[in-house]
Amino acid sequence: MAFTLSSPILPHKLSFSFSAAPKRSFLSSQFTFLLNRNEATRFGHFKIHCKRTNINDTREPVHQHDLPTKLFISTFQHGMKTVKTLIATILIFVQISTPLCLVGWDFWSVFPANAVLYSPDTKVPRTGELALRRAIPANANMKAIQASLEDISFLLRIPQRKPYGTMEGNVKKALKIAMDEKDSILSSIPADLKEKGSTLYASLIDGKGGLQALLKCIKDQDPDKVSVGLASSLDTVAELELLQAPGLSFLLPEQYKKYPRLPGRGIVELTIEKGDGSSFSPEAGGEPRKTATIQVVLDGYSAPLTAGNVAKLVIDGAYDGTRLNCTNQAVLTEKGLDKGSDYNLPLEIMPSGQFEPLYRTALNVQDGELPVLPLSVYGAVAMAHSEDSEEYSAPYQFFFYLYDKRNAGLGGLSFDEGQFSVFGYTTVGRDILPQIKTGDVIQSAKLIEGQDRLVLPNES
Repeated sequence: MAFTLSSPILPHKLSFSFSAAPKRSFLSSQFTFLLNRNEATRFGHFKIHCKRTNINDTREPVHQHDLPTKLFISTFQHGMKTVKTLIATILIFVQISTPLCLVGWDFWSVFPANAVLYSPDTKVPRTGELALRRAIPANANMKAIQASLEDISFLLRIPQRKPYGTMEGNVKKALKIAMDEKDSILSSIPADLKEKGSTLYASLIDGKGGLQALLKCIKDQDPDKVSVGLASSLDTVAELELLQAPGLSFLLPEQYKKYPRLPGRGIVELTIEKGDGSSFSPEAGGEPRKTATIQVVLDGYSAPLTAGNVAKLVIDGAYDGTRLNCTNQAVLTEKGLDKGSDYNLPLEIMPSGQFEPLYRTALNVQDGELPVLPLSVYGAVAMAHSEDSEEYSAPYQFFFYLYDKRNAGLGGLSFDEGQFSVFGYTTVGRDILPQIKTGDVIQSAKLIEGQDRLVLPNES
């Protein structure tokens, strides 16, 4: 059985909108049409929205188009295929037929149909803590323990009856690896850190927040206790992994040794103040605050040049007094030193499954390339692009990415994934990010951890 869905004119509204990340934009679509021309029954709709947004111009140009179409949809055999073809065709047609909207724009190079329909088959980390833990280049046995425990996080999300038997199996698997591979795990730790490593290992096995304690929580079938115990065990795993990774696991290309670099982790603390004299929302039970604190963990394991550059600028006081600008998906620093800088920082992205970063090369997410440090995390911190070339990052200007799955592709990935040098994540003060407004200021920026790991060019 088939019926004809036809109309000489298919009206739709089209507007273009930049994503908040610098120099990027995205497409979504809406078309409304009728099940029967003689009835006011709405069959369905699609939207195309491209809203141009920048710091100085928040106007949304809207364009009306009429597209001729005649659709034949079979409810049983051909319906889904035809609708998918329709979506892809409409998106490409609108992009081609509306060139005036794109004049003077640095539009995203991925075809809209691919961007909308692509859904990667992968577990992308959705928190900065998880992304940072996965980014540690540690012993393979520790990574196996970590993966087994992280699977429990997904099992805990299952509503009503939890698969406690599967969780118990995961912990027992992790416990067996830890006990059977003790020598391998501890031998991966440098000699001067062996004592601390042994203490952490013992805590992982039998400590208050260790694997044995986690097993007991699972047997009690208390999901809240399991969640707390799991977080504690994973924290211990991360601490052990950090001991196993004191520096870079790859050789930095010779041409990039002239840049500052951070072969490890660092923490930057930013104090933000309101530019208009207002206050930040109070913490639980507290008073309104004139200033707020944000902490960012720099990951030099995956982005040593970018993290090192930022760490050096923080030490030099380059961000003190810097004004912030806001869009609906990002908080950006002003360009500042970019105007007078005599160098550009190469784009630096570590692909998942690789041992070293790519330089001056963006990732092709449509081909399954994903970064170790994804942008698609609320509070991700990345460098803006250089004004001269997207193969380089601006040496001074960075942004906090306010990821929103409603503005992402079907796979939950940002439309800008794999295009920017992500160098860390906001771990403290994520609740402050949406409260920041254009005109607010970084009162001070301090490198509170990692200065001993920072390598400057004259120290190489």
